[in-house]
Amino acid sequence: SEFMFVLVDRKGDQETIKTEHKVELDATVNIHPTAIIHPTAQIHPSVVIGPYTIIGQDVILEENVKIGSYCNIEFSVIKKNTRIFNNACIGLLPQDIRHRGEKSQVVIGENCIIREFVTIHRGTVSKLTSVGKSCYLMAYAHIAHDCRVGNEVTITNCGTLAGHVEIEDGVNVGGLVAIHQYSKVGKLSMLGGGAMVSKDVPPFVMVVGDRAELRGVNIVGMRRKGFSRDKIKEIKAAYKKLFRSKMPLSEAILKIKQEKNISEEIKYMIDFIENSKRGICRIARSRYRI
Repeated sequence: SEFMFVLVDRKGDQETIKTEHKVELDATVNIHPTAIIHPTAQIHPSVVIGPYTIIGQDVILEENVKIGSYCNIEFSVIKKNTRIFNNACIGLLPQDIRHRGEKSQVVIGENCIIREFVTIHRGTVSKLTSVGKSCYLMAYAHIAHDCRVGNEVTITNCGTLAGHVEIEDGVNVGGLVAIHQYSKVGKLSMLGGGAMVSKDVPPFVMVVGDRAELRGVNIVGMRRKGFSRDKIKEIKAAYKKLFRSKMPLSEAILKIKQEKNISEEIKYMIDFIENSKRGICRIARSRYRI
């Protein structure tokens, strides 16, 4: 068998591991005796692994990673201080008919929290699915193959990312949200619960509904990130020109570009819109206001 089985001597609550595993493990590693570890796994001595968890091929677990029971992890790099709760599946085969068994992986950043039954599939085309640092993935969230999730992203219960989705920093994805493959979500945006997102979501905005429509700027999110009142006011003004005026979007963009002293945030917002390949979420016509 390729798998390692460990013998454990118990003394109180402490477990000491005796093994000739090819990866050198410190005697204080807290691995439950029912866990199964692949010989290629690299596990830091401070890692905690719960009952009946399987650590499969080509897994790297860095300092202070904590993994609950009944998890299945393979072809993944889990960076330090990340906590994974029970029944999560990470790095398994992608749900992609184009996958032909090529080697790929998942990389999860530092200080993440991954709750029960989360699934994160490894890449296919790009060979990588990545999650940034300090992300919070709540129960039953799904991140499909080749997705890129930025830093400090929250995905609430049952939030679902199809393949090749890109989520930028600071995004909040509400419960039961579904995001279409190849869509891009700009930083510090908020996707309301149940939103069906089939187009790109501009930065700093809120979207809701099926199909997702713009419903203003994410004031709370920007305040939490330390945006000044003047900065938020400037972003709101740009939002009104872009999406709530009767001007065509291209004309509104040109008008903003002609203004003096445009902030980096507004430039980024314009660049995001102009570079969108899927088109962007808009306000429903019945909601247009001058």
